Amino acid sequence: MRNVLATIIGFIAASLAVYLIENLIGHNLFPLPDGADPLNMDWLSNNMNKIPVGIKICVVIAHFVGVLIGMFVAAKISKTRMVPSYIVGMLMLAATFFNIIMLPKELWFTLSDGGFAILGFIIGKILSERQLKK
Repeated sequence: MRNVLATIIGFIAASLAVYLIENLIGHNLFPLPDGADPLNMDWLSNNMNKIPVGIKICVVIAHFVGVLIGMFVAAKISKTRMVPSYIVGMLMLAATFFNIIMLPKELWFTLSDGGFAILGFIIGKILSERQLKK
């Protein structure tokens, strides 16, 4: 039961981290153009060139941090197994790659988003393993 709870709370922590960095920080520091609808996939697909670079960088950072924090929190709660961390990490990687596939992006954005999400998984794995050895 503890591992199920670790997975759920780890995923919530990861999602919250992504939301905070993308929406609260990114959108406040780098406002979208007038008439933008960030919840509309059609608008996003057709207007990626109008989105400020700063928001795109915040998205990359958010995906990296989200994977890392989610895996760490899952391991901290589980205390005995890596499975919750792996589940959270894989769900967050899947969400990141779904985002990459669904929205046309510049090459730098696609490569950095995917690369940093994978790096977040690797670092999250290392940090999670250290939590289990304590």
